[in-house]
Amino acid sequence: MSGEPQVGAELRALREHFTRLMMTYRFGMDEVMTKITILRDEFAYAHEYNPIEHVSSRLKSPESLLAKARRKGVDLTIEALRAEIFDIAGVRVTCSFVSDIYTVRDMIAAQRDVVVLEERDYIAHPKGNGYKSLHLIVEVPVFLSDRVQPVVVEIQIRTIAMDFWASLEHKIYYKYDKAVPQRLLDELKEASLAASELDAKMERLHEEVLQHSRDTADLRPGAEKMAGPFTPSWELLDSYLRGRPGAGGAEPAG
Repeated sequence: MSGEPQVGAELRALREHFTRLMMTYRFGMDEVMTKITILRDEFAYAHEYNPIEHVSSRLKSPESLLAKARRKGVDLTIEALRAEIFDIAGVRVTCSFVSDIYTVRDMIAAQRDVVVLEERDYIAHPKGNGYKSLHLIVEVPVFLSDRVQPVVVEIQIRTIAMDFWASLEHKIYYKYDKAVPQRLLDELKEASLAASELDAKMERLHEEVLQHSRDTADLRPGAEKMAGPFTPSWELLDSYLRGRPGAGGAEPAG
């Protein structure tokens, strides 16, 4: 009986540390989501084109994290989990075109407080089953009440076609409990090749449209950007300028 309080205290401490660990990873994931959202919105305004179609995130559940730690033989300590498991927090970015993937990669890597620890280019070097995506393992600072905690987040960047293929492949492996018939594996590989051909064809069409837009813009040098939700109206700006001291209008009160 004398050992029970000690075991109870140890479990309570482990639970507390584990909860704080998961919170820091969620905060790190939120930091990356915010960065990508800012890049998406600013890029869309500055270039009148949005390379990011969709962004999503996921945090491993405690059950999933501990199960992976057991499979990999990782000690169930906070330090070991931080050092050896890099996909506790994940962000997925879906782009329209392959070139967009590398544009997004470059914008993320250029941020001063983002450290790219590892890059795995499964687009240039697809997995044997046909899987394609660009994976970045990054480290971002999370500012807590008592310290700054570096947090590792995995970012997956892929096209819509790659994402559709990966989602289907995951469902098939789940349905067959990973024992997928060879016929389906072969068809998945063929579908991956077809998705790559679709990506290449859509990229060519996109480039043609962009070139047309550039040619048209040369003929319309005075063309203006579309107004966004933060763009003041011409009437508002005109009213403000007319109301400034020395602008010929009445000086506004206050």
